[in-house]
Parts: sequence; structure tokens; C-alpha cells
Amino acid sequence: MDALNPRAIKSLAFATVQSVAAVGLTYLLVNGRKKVSFVDKLAILWLVYDAIVHFTLEAAFLYLSLTSTVNDSEGFFADIWKEYAVADARWGVSDPTIVSLELITVPFNGGLCILLIYAILCDKPYRHFWQIVLQVCELYGGWMTFCPEWVSGNKNLNTSNPLYLWVYLVFFNGLWVVVPILLLWQSWVAVVPTASKKLKGQ
Repeated sequence: MDALNPRAIKSLAFATVQSVAAVGLTYLLVNGRKKVSFVDKLAILWLVYDAIVHFTLEAAFLYLSLTSTVNDSEGFFADIWKEYAVADARWGVSDPTIVSLELITVPFNGGLCILLIYAILCDKPYRHFWQIVLQVCELYGGWMTFCPEWVSGNKNLNTSNPLYLWVYLVFFNGLWVVVPILLLWQSWVAVVPTASKKLKGQ
């Protein structure tokens, strides 16, 4: 079967729409806010995109998985997830580990994205605490999504096609590794010098 089929095109188009929506919403949020740095604008862009993914794509997966399975469902989001399940079969069959992670990820991580956007825009002192919490949650979620598969021999991963391997598995999942690490570094740079100065002043 040709990997770049109509369902794959629809899935990639939806991912593009999510990205464009994130850029548009970010522009509306940060336009005219001169106190928000360029780096923080990029952080907000990521958080907006992250929230969109949690509250649309992953929430739809949860609904499909708790009422049936992706593979047994019909409709727009079922098609999107059926396409991803070609690369990782666990997402098509309501895998208990995946569903358990998403039960936390959708409301908690999605909610923290909204809180962090507000904290950055309003320069709240708790911003970096919750930024660290969210990024650790994202990294842990990624680890627990793939580690059980790795130790069991990658039985559910389909790496036979570049689209499945490099786009679905590496690129889209890699975003939730690289960006959280960068945001953790940002928080480290912001928090550690302040804490060091405070300790030296005691």
C-alpha cells in the first residue's frame, strides 16, 4: 500500500492546520506586548500548539478508546488515528498503557499549557515552577509511551516506510522531547542564578 494515500494526506493536512492555528492564536496573544521577549513568544507558540494537540487530537483519541477502539470507529478523528496506528499499532487498539497516559496528559498537561501561557503573558512568579513540571510530565509521557515498546522488541512499530519512521514516529514524537528539554534549560537559566544569589546573600 502506498504510504502517501488520501488518509495520510488528510492527516498531514490536519497537522498543518493545527500549526497554522497555533501561529494565529499566538499572534493574537502576543501582538503589542513589548515586554514579552522573542524567546518567550516562541515558548507561547509551542504551548498554544501543545494545548491544541492535547485538547483536540489526544482528547479525540481518548473518547474513541474509552467508547470503543480507534480501529473500530468511524469519522474524521478515527481516520487520523488509524493513519498514525499504521506506524504504531497500539494506538488503534486502546492499549492500556497509552490510554492511561492520555487520561492524565489531556486534562493535566493541556491545562498546564493554558496556565503557562497566562503566566508568561502576565509575568507571574510561579511561571518557571509550572514550566518545569509540565516539561518533566511531557518527557515522562514520551518515555512511558515508547520504553515498554522498546523493551518488548518493537512489535507494534512499523518502520518499513520513511513516512511512518521519520515523520510519524521520529519527527512528531521528537518535538515532545526536544522542545521540553529546551524549555527546561530556559527555566534552569532563569531559576539557578537567582537561587544562587539568594543563597550567597544569606
